[in-house]
Amino acid sequence: MIQNGNSSASLSNIPATDLLACATADQAYERLVKLYDQGLADLKQGFDAFAAEQVTATIESPTYPYLIAQIEPNAVPASSGLAFGKVSLPGVYGTTITSPLLFKDYLLEQINLLTRNHKAALFVGKSKTPIPLSFAIERAETAVPTERRRLIPQYFHMPNLASTNDETVDGYRDLSGGPLPLSLFSAERIDYSLHRLRHYTATDARHFQRFVLFTNYQRYVDEFAEFGKAQVQAGNYDCLVEPGERITRKGNQPSGMPIAKPPQMPAYHLVRDDKSGITMVNIGVGPSNAKTITDHLSVLRPHVWLMVGHCGGLRSSQQLGDYVLAHAYLRDDNVLDKALPIEIPLPTIAEVQLALANAVREVTSLEGSVLKNRLRTGTVVTTDDRNWELRYDQLATRFDQSRAIAIDMESATIAANGYRYRVPYGTLLCVSDRPLHGEIKLPGMADAFYEESVSQHLEIGIRALELLRAEASAGTLHSRKLRSFAEPAFR
Repeated sequence: MIQNGNSSASLSNIPATDLLACATADQAYERLVKLYDQGLADLKQGFDAFAAEQVTATIESPTYPYLIAQIEPNAVPASSGLAFGKVSLPGVYGTTITSPLLFKDYLLEQINLLTRNHKAALFVGKSKTPIPLSFAIERAETAVPTERRRLIPQYFHMPNLASTNDETVDGYRDLSGGPLPLSLFSAERIDYSLHRLRHYTATDARHFQRFVLFTNYQRYVDEFAEFGKAQVQAGNYDCLVEPGERITRKGNQPSGMPIAKPPQMPAYHLVRDDKSGITMVNIGVGPSNAKTITDHLSVLRPHVWLMVGHCGGLRSSQQLGDYVLAHAYLRDDNVLDKALPIEIPLPTIAEVQLALANAVREVTSLEGSVLKNRLRTGTVVTTDDRNWELRYDQLATRFDQSRAIAIDMESATIAANGYRYRVPYGTLLCVSDRPLHGEIKLPGMADAFYEESVSQHLEIGIRALELLRAEASAGTLHSRKLRSFAEPAFR
């Protein structure tokens, strides 16, 4: 019998079979790898037989591994200063697991925290959730003729979108009496996003680093690519990965030509083996893209993501090239209103705010009142209307009441999803036009602005991530203010 809070849940109530006790995090991880690899091998064997028309009956679907952590009542402290790696109630916690090799460091860290903080008893077995064919074998449906392709759903499990959701993320509680959630994401939800990341960024999920910069202009990523190549040659990073898996290592030419057809949101990765490098993504313009990329990137559990883009300055005292450090957001982007109601406040993360402010000071060498004139903190409006200027008469009062100092189309969306997914977030924008004061972004003015501002702005963003890397290493980056009352233990 496994005790779950005030109720009891026998092993038969747990959605897993073949459960084995594991004495250490390493043992649990090894069994997760073994079960997952065996499941993929069985699925591939079944598909090969199907493609060769050697099967006539439905193939039994291999399932994801399942991880359980059992925590006794006397192992839950009355209080804790930890932001993750803890639970607030005794009981049985469980989750399905995918791609354990990709998440090795993360899984070992999270499991070790539970055994260290709560003396958790660990069990690993086979879940009852089948591994979808399309998540396990890329391009499986194109490997067989059209008439055979139509039969695939009769033989293999396909993604179940009804159970691929963010219910745990958004605070919905499963009252069925089974294990409490150990992770924010199920294996199927993670696999869905891993494939979407490749589609949108043209790079594999294994290249993504845990410190992320978002921008809304390709000029930033062009500058980042040149910076990255110089850093690789200097030996500060292992390699630079560009869209299309174009890899540059020290002393070598890039492994291929630039991608012929850039993806919707190209990603560039300045890689370190421990994933402490920097990923930069050009998310393009608009809150829909901002939501899409953060929905998917969140499953990789980055330490922080920052927005470094352009904005319209709303105050007459601002000049082109000034910086805006958001300390509040007016959410007129609309894309997350159902998932996160607009009345929910988005707190600023002190460690991120300090890192951005200190990075501006270091890179610009400005101090005192001169720095204060160049760097404004305040509310950023994020709109879903690129031509909001045409509705100025309707918006003027709202801008005035909110005391907004800048407007863009991505920052509040990125902050809101950072809040939802428990990823520290921040925004440092650069004023590229002042529509309310007669300076509308036109080609000639924009080109001059870009030449002067992009390099410095990017340098500030990179320096801020370096400062936050030190915070993460010291264990002081992740804030309890992003964690809910009954939070899954895994970060």
